[in-house]
Amino acid sequence: MTAPAAPARSATDIGEVLDAGHWTSLQKTVVALAALSIVMDGFDGQLIGFAVPVLIKEWGVSRGDFAPALAAGLVGMGIGSACAGLFADRFGRRWAVIGSVLVFGLATCAISLADGLWGIGILRFIAGLGIGGALPSSTTVTAEFTPARRRTLAITATIVCVPLGGMLAGVFAGFVLPTLGWRALFLLGGLLPVAYGLVLIVALPESPRFLARRPARWPELARLLARMARPVPAGAAFTDAGEQRLEQRGGVPALFEAGRARDTIALWCAFFLNLLAVYSAFSWLPTMLNAAGLDVAVAGSGLTAYNFGGVFGALLCAVAITRFGSRGPLLVCSAGGAVTALALTGVDIKTSTGLLIAGLGLQGFFANATQSTMYAVCAHVYPTTVRATGTASALAFGRLGAILSAFAGAAVITSGGSSGYLVLLGLAMAGVAVALALVGRHIPAMRPAAGLGAASVAAER
Repeated sequence: MTAPAAPARSATDIGEVLDAGHWTSLQKTVVALAALSIVMDGFDGQLIGFAVPVLIKEWGVSRGDFAPALAAGLVGMGIGSACAGLFADRFGRRWAVIGSVLVFGLATCAISLADGLWGIGILRFIAGLGIGGALPSSTTVTAEFTPARRRTLAITATIVCVPLGGMLAGVFAGFVLPTLGWRALFLLGGLLPVAYGLVLIVALPESPRFLARRPARWPELARLLARMARPVPAGAAFTDAGEQRLEQRGGVPALFEAGRARDTIALWCAFFLNLLAVYSAFSWLPTMLNAAGLDVAVAGSGLTAYNFGGVFGALLCAVAITRFGSRGPLLVCSAGGAVTALALTGVDIKTSTGLLIAGLGLQGFFANATQSTMYAVCAHVYPTTVRATGTASALAFGRLGAILSAFAGAAVITSGGSSGYLVLLGLAMAGVAVALALVGRHIPAMRPAAGLGAASVAAER
């Protein structure tokens, strides 16, 4: 990437401009657009989990037979996560988000035409490229349109849309599967993000921090700032002084510089184990409950409850992080996910179904709260030049854990039943707690009395 020209002495610092003043309607609209992208991501990503029990019965295949098809989608997510971050840092956040949404929408539509596991696996791989790319790109857009004092809550409100999308997928599947079948589930479920991708082409602007690093696009940035009620003089030059002071080059090697090596490795481990637990639920929870004797509708409600709890957990954890910093709330949530999963091994699924569903909602509360708010930690640890790459690399390692879940879930349910499955979730979340304890640059607590200056310092570590 060509280095930007040296800014004039009077250049406008885009970081100070974004962190000062009101959080305008345009900024909130962009965050809402990014959040809806993640709703679509969570919606399409979890449709397969509701369809698996139906497809196993219709096609006469085993859980183990289905594991490679699930893994193919998760491999695609891992590749998409890594490539989208590099693409977003080089070519812009806007097209990274739009392209991701269109790719997973079109591929999901095409699954409705599949006639075997190979077809589903290939199409899930393609859909995974988009699903994996949407998360880091959309969270980066949110981070770079939001003042520092609001950033943690805004990023979490964006990421919480993954379980929100999954919850909507459960409601959607509950209506469509019994009446129209699994093919309609994928066709209609894919058309929604395709339509939304076309909306994003018209409505989503480029990130101001991305534009600030490209002098040829400074006029576009000036127009964008005017729309954000932050006008600048004609012909203004821009800099991102705080971020450029922290980082002079991008790419994966920069993730290990300036004292970030331990945090990078710890975050990779935390994402790996957390997504192992979360995707074991997304992919196999309805199947596990169905295998334990519950009908498909009740089994699906277990995953819906898991996602429902996750929505509230993520939002409450974000509020706690704003007040107390990220270390304590994240350790409590990850440990709570471990304890809850292990405690559920003592619940009889057939005689205490209601208690089990409620417990799964609580487990989702802790596990999804941990997952959602870890993205805010990534946005805090990494500066602009490598923020998308840092977030994407952590998520790529998370996707490796998700890939493992495709095989581990099938094997554990077959050999250990529901108890073995819940132990898997509990041990994974315990590992997340250890990894997060090793992160050094957690988000500090915001001090309201200190004003915007303290918020800006916290944002720049």
